[in-house]
Amino acid sequence: MTASNAEPTLLLAQENTAAHLQYDLQHEVRDVFEVHSAATSGSKTPAFEFHGRLLVAPDVALTTLEERFRPFGYTPFLHRKNETDLLSAIPGIAEAGRQRVWINVVLAIATLFTTMLAGAQLAGANVLRHPVSILEGLPFALTLMVILGSHELGHYFMGRWHKVRVTLPYFIPVPAFLGTFGAFIQMRSPIRNRAQLFDVGFAGPIVGFVVALPLLIIGLLLPPVGSPYLRVGDSLLTGFLSELLRPEFVGRGYGLNPVALAAYFGILLTGVNLLPAGQLDGGHIAYAIFGRAARPLGFAVIVGLLVMGTLFWRGWYLWAGLIFLTGLRHPSPLDEITPVDTARRIIGIGAFVLLLLTFIPVPN
Repeated sequence: MTASNAEPTLLLAQENTAAHLQYDLQHEVRDVFEVHSAATSGSKTPAFEFHGRLLVAPDVALTTLEERFRPFGYTPFLHRKNETDLLSAIPGIAEAGRQRVWINVVLAIATLFTTMLAGAQLAGANVLRHPVSILEGLPFALTLMVILGSHELGHYFMGRWHKVRVTLPYFIPVPAFLGTFGAFIQMRSPIRNRAQLFDVGFAGPIVGFVVALPLLIIGLLLPPVGSPYLRVGDSLLTGFLSELLRPEFVGRGYGLNPVALAAYFGILLTGVNLLPAGQLDGGHIAYAIFGRAARPLGFAVIVGLLVMGTLFWRGWYLWAGLIFLTGLRHPSPLDEITPVDTARRIIGIGAFVLLLLTFIPVPN
C-alpha cells in the first residue's frame, strides 16, 4: 500500500529539500500573504520566515494557512516587525494526546497528605508522636487545595472554551511549609491569538480570588485556634479585612483559624501570580495586551523582587530565581498581530488593581 499524495507527512517534509519546501509553502500562501522576501533556518527540518504583507485579516489568514500547512507538517505563526508582516512556518503540528489522569490523582492525594501535615504542624500538633493528629490539618489542607484547584480549573475550562488542548491540574506536593508549591496545567496546543491568551491567563487568578475571598472572610469570623503563634504580613486587602473583622489581632502575631490561614496564602499566591513576568499569569496578561513590548516588564519584576528580597523578605530571592528559571521569553500565539479589544484592556487594568490589592510585600 502506498501513501496518498493528499496526506503528506512530516517525514515527507523532512525528505524534501529546503528550496522545494520553501517553494511549496510560498505557493500555498499566495492569495493570503504577499511575499517580499524569505529566510530559512535549520537543515533537517527547516523553518521558514516570509516577509511581506497580509492580503486578508490575520484571523482569516491563520485559518487558511493552518489548513494548508498541516499536510506538510508545519504550523503558521503571524507577527509584525517595523510595519512589516512576518509569516513563520515552524515544523511540527500539535496532535491530540491522551492524558494519564492517574498521575493527576496520585499527585492530588499526595498533596492532600502534605498539606494536612503542614496544617497540623502550623496548629502545633506533633504528628510523629501522635499520627492521628494529622487530621487537625484537614481544614487547612482542604481550603488551600480548593483555592489552588479553583485557580487551575479556571485556566482549564477557559482553555477548553477556546478549544485549546489543556490538561487537568497537576498538584505539586512538598513535605515542608505549606505542603505544596501550588499546581499547574499544561497547554498541549498553541494559543491561537492574544485574546485567547488573555482569557486563559486571567481566568485562573480571578476564579482563585473569587473562591479565596469568601473563605478568608469566613475564616476570620471563625474562632482563632490556640494562642497567638504566627505573625504574617498583609496586603491592602487582607489588612483591611483583618482590621474590619479582627481588629484585636492587628499589629501582632495571632492564632488564625486554619481556614483563614489557608485563604491568606491563597491571596498571597494570587498576588504573586499576577506579577507581569514570564510564565506567571500576569506575564500572560501583559503579553496579551502589549505583545513583545511586555518582555522588559519581566526583567523589571526580577530586579524589583531582588531589591525587595534585600529590604524586606528573603523569600523573594526564591521567587525571582523561579521566574528566571521558568523563562522570561513568552511563547508567541499563532496570531500575534491582532490586538486585544478595549474590553480586555479595561479588564487588564482590573487585573493590575487586583495585583495591588493582593500583593504582600512581607508575607512573614
